Amino acid sequence: MSMLARKIQQQNLQQQNQQTNVQTVVVKKPKITVGEKILFVAFAFIMTITAVKIISNQYAIYEVNKDIQKMNTAIEDQYRVNNDLKVQVSELSTYERIWEKASQLGLKLNENNVKVVQK
Repeated sequence: MSMLARKIQQQNLQQQNQQTNVQTVVVKKPKITVGEKILFVAFAFIMTITAVKIISNQYAIYEVNKDIQKMNTAIEDQYRVNNDLKVQVSELSTYERIWEKASQLGLKLNENNVKVVQK
């Protein structure tokens, strides 16, 4: 009888399992709606455009800063050249040099023709 009892017990378990399988509720995951998909795509598109715009603005700022640095370097170089030319002008405009050049060209000092100018 024990075998018969086991068979009956196994049949009862199988029936209970079948009944519980039938009674299980299938839970469906909520699907993403078309509107949500459109919103997601629009959001991704806007974020991409914003990122590209920010990167292009940063690149433009970088280029302008680079041009400013080049211009500052050129200004400093020109300032040095101007200072060197001022020094050269002051060296070439000394009285002794002017007198020497005048003598080489055959000019002589006539004290009667010299007028003193005062400031």
